[in-house]
This record gives sequence, structure tokens and C-alpha cells, in this order.
Amino acid sequence: MPIPFLAVPPMTLTVVALFVLTYVGMALGRFPGLRIDRTGIALVAAILLLAIGALESGQVTEAIDFPTLFILFGLMVLSAQYAASGFYDWCALRVAQAARSPAWLLAVTVAVGGGLSAILANDVVVFAMTPMLCVGLLARRLDPRPYLIGLAGAANAGSAATVIGNPQNILIGQMGHLDFWRFLAVCGVPALVGLVVVYVVVWLAWRGRFGEPDDGAAGSGATGEGGAEPVMLDRAQLGKAVVATLVLLGLFTTDLPHEIGVLLVAGAMLISRRLASRGMLGMVDWHLLVLFAALFAINHALKLTGLPAEFVSGLEAAGWLPDRLAVMTPLALAASNSIGNVPAVILLLAAWPSPPEGALYGLAILSTLAGNLLIPGSLANIIVVERAAASGVRLGFVEHARCGIPMTLLSMGFAVLWLWGTGWMRLS
Repeated sequence: MPIPFLAVPPMTLTVVALFVLTYVGMALGRFPGLRIDRTGIALVAAILLLAIGALESGQVTEAIDFPTLFILFGLMVLSAQYAASGFYDWCALRVAQAARSPAWLLAVTVAVGGGLSAILANDVVVFAMTPMLCVGLLARRLDPRPYLIGLAGAANAGSAATVIGNPQNILIGQMGHLDFWRFLAVCGVPALVGLVVVYVVVWLAWRGRFGEPDDGAAGSGATGEGGAEPVMLDRAQLGKAVVATLVLLGLFTTDLPHEIGVLLVAGAMLISRRLASRGMLGMVDWHLLVLFAALFAINHALKLTGLPAEFVSGLEAAGWLPDRLAVMTPLALAASNSIGNVPAVILLLAAWPSPPEGALYGLAILSTLAGNLLIPGSLANIIVVERAAASGVRLGFVEHARCGIPMTLLSMGFAVLWLWGTGWMRLS
């Protein structure tokens, strides 16, 4: 009697092994004893797939969704224009130094972080705002940790509102050819409720404890004495960025493909008498773009084995396709907080090539909100923790989870009711 495992071709076994190792690396963030990160892990796996002949150069090119990468790149250039004008630092410092109560400061942090993330992509926003927010809050002898949790949570929730708010939404929008304004109409309400939930949960969890952080939270680089240096805001460069953003939103109302509109705006940003294009391009997160490209290639190699198609057929026969909320919700929660919401979405869409429109909206909003549960759930959370540590503020896993778990369950609960009540997805 033949053993099924031994009947699998060796190349298929090798592809599956590299695929599994890649996503284990996505979950762990790095391999013990090595300093290789998620991008390095995915890139090495893609190189090995090329080397063993599981992929050819032409197949790699075929696998990469270039329109998605073009949109990501273009938004990063636009965001670099805001950063070069000093806008992010100015916003963070103004929020931190406002002569208001801690409750008001938290509300402004959530509103600003969520609002900017809906248009300028959440990862870029938190990367730019976190250090100056820490400096300003420590100068006021306030504990930055609740505000950092609020910033990360708001960046995730706010980014869920639009098709360009985060990398996974961009990919979903490109695959489903989703209209910008229709996406906002479907996902905007649960995203807004998510922002309210973030504020309420953080405020209740930290009420009465917004004062100066203890020694366990403030590292050697943190100081509450003195004040942060003022930030110079280049209003001319900021005006250019604002006009470009408005033009981009206008282009989204036309039939012009999203990636072309974003690239046109990015190209305009690179034409400047004061800002060097080398500096602008230096602010692009090339690591994230490489990660996307490598994951596209890895998932395509697995697709060529035929296993994903067989798996999806099995799910469909068993009635377990994630086109229902009873399946999509726990799947998004588990996948986003194990391998991360961006790799999870790439993996799911590679295995499930033709989801209905309602399922795409559900995947976008649920996978994004699920990223608030734990620190590894989204890249925005990881960025906030790492940038805060570099500023001398330690945000621990448990501290985040105390707010992340309730804010995620409450916001996802509303999103489920919204998607069901508006008829986009059925419960079971």
C-alpha cells in the first residue's frame, strides 16, 4: 500500500518546507540566534526557490503584484513630503504640549493618528510621530505609554477606513478592483467606531495613571526635565503635500487606475527646488516593498504545486470558505496575531483567488482591526514599540495586551454586526 507522503514529489516537499519556515519566521519575527528579520527571511526563501528551480525568473515577475507595490511606493513618497516639511514632528509635539487634560491629549492623539493613517498609510504615520510624541510627553512629566497604545490602536483602526490606509487594504483593493469611495462607505463607519473604542478602552485602563512613568517604563534615554526643542514647519512644502493629497483624492473619482494616479502624484513630489530626490527616496520603506515582493513569489511557488487549490476545494466542499463572518472573523484574528495581518492577507488571497466583494471588505476591516490585539498583530504596533524604545520608553507586551484585547474584541464585534446588518456578509 503506497504511503501518500512518499508519493509527493521532492520539489513539492521542498517548496512546502520553505513556505512553512518563512511563515514561522513571520510569526517569530526572526530566527533564534540570528539577526535576520521578516524581510530577510522572506527574501532568502525566495532566492532559494529560484536556486532550486521551483521558480523561474519570469514566474517571479508574474507573481509580483506591481500595481500594489506602485501604490505603496507612491504613498511613501507623498508621506516623505509631509515628513520633509516637519509636519509629523510638528503634529506630535503640538499634541504632546497642548495645555489640556490627559483625557483631551489622548483624544487628540487618537484623532490625529487615525485621521492621518486613513490617507497616508498607518506604518509611515506611527514611524514619524512616535519619537516626538515621547519627547513631548516626557517633557510634561506624562507617561507616554497610554498615548503610544492609543496612537498604535488609532493608526490601525483609522487605516481600516480606506483602500490606501495600510498595505493589506491596498492589496485587497487591487485584487478586487475596489473603488476608493465605495470602500470608504463600507468600511468607514466600523473604522470610526474603532477609533472611539480605542479612546474609551485606553482611557478606562489608564485612568488615574497618566502621570510620570516609573523606572520600569522609562529607560536611560528618557527624561522629563526641560522641554522639547521647537519644530520648524515648512509651510510651503506642507502646502505642496496638501495640494498633492487633494489631487490624489480627486484622481480617485476618475477611471484612472489607482496606481497611475498615485505614481503621478509621487513624481510631482520628486520635482523640487529645495528637497533632493535622493533624500525623498531615502524615506521610502524599501524593506516593506521587498517583503511584499518576496512573499508574492513564495506564495506563487506554493500555488504552482496545486496544493492551495486542493485546500480551497476541500474547504468549499466542507462549507468552510471564509466568505462568512463565522469563519472570517476567527481566521482574521488568529492569522493576524500569529504571522501578522499583511502576510496573512497575502497568503489568503494567493490561496483564494476569487473571493466575493463583500468578503474583500470583511477581510480588509477585520484583519486590520485584529492587528490591535497583540503587539505582533500589525507592523504599526511593532514600529511604535521599537521607536519608543529608541526614545527611552519601554512599552511591554502585557501593558499593550490589557488594552489591545478589549479594544480588538469590541471593535471587531461592531464590524461583524455592521457587515452583517448592511448585507455585505452573512453570519454563517
